[in-house]
Amino acid sequence: METSNKEIRRDKVINLINSVIEKVGAQGEISREHIYDELKSLHDIIEATRSEINATRATDISGTHIPTATDELDAVVEATEVATGTIMDSCEAVTEYAENLDPAHKDFLVGEITKILEACTFQDITGQRITKVVKSLKTIDEKVNHLLEVLGDKLPTHTDATEAEDTRSGDEKLLNGPQMADKAISQDEIDKLLEDLF
Repeated sequence: METSNKEIRRDKVINLINSVIEKVGAQGEISREHIYDELKSLHDIIEATRSEINATRATDISGTHIPTATDELDAVVEATEVATGTIMDSCEAVTEYAENLDPAHKDFLVGEITKILEACTFQDITGQRITKVVKSLKTIDEKVNHLLEVLGDKLPTHTDATEAEDTRSGDEKLLNGPQMADKAISQDEIDKLLEDLF
């Protein structure tokens, strides 16, 4: 529905521009009032589009949401790399230990470890897919920034730079999921908190 409204508006703008160009280029006397009315309609459409862009808080998308999303995705890639490295190191240690077992147990263990190692290829595929998503987000970010530059000071600015209010309550309000390393509470802070409790 939203896309069709944008297409209708785009078609309307194109038709208005073409109409003005035809009338200016046509021979004979053209009513200034008529051209003014068409230009006023075009102006109104542009202003409505600016208001819609402002309502989407494009500066928040570019300045907050996209960078946060790309940072989180980068953290996912890094965490899966670390976890996969740990799994592979453990598999290697178990394989070495299996050398001390009787052939039947050794063969079984090595076979299962091989399956684990093969399954670890998920990390590379996941990393590639997430990297594609990050690139797409960065492309969107560039386009939003370009649009903001084009519109410049024509967009009204938000006076409230506050974040959206958190409406959660109780334990739910405490649940925020994993934090980025630079924003997480350090182990020293956790230890100090536990010491203060006793």
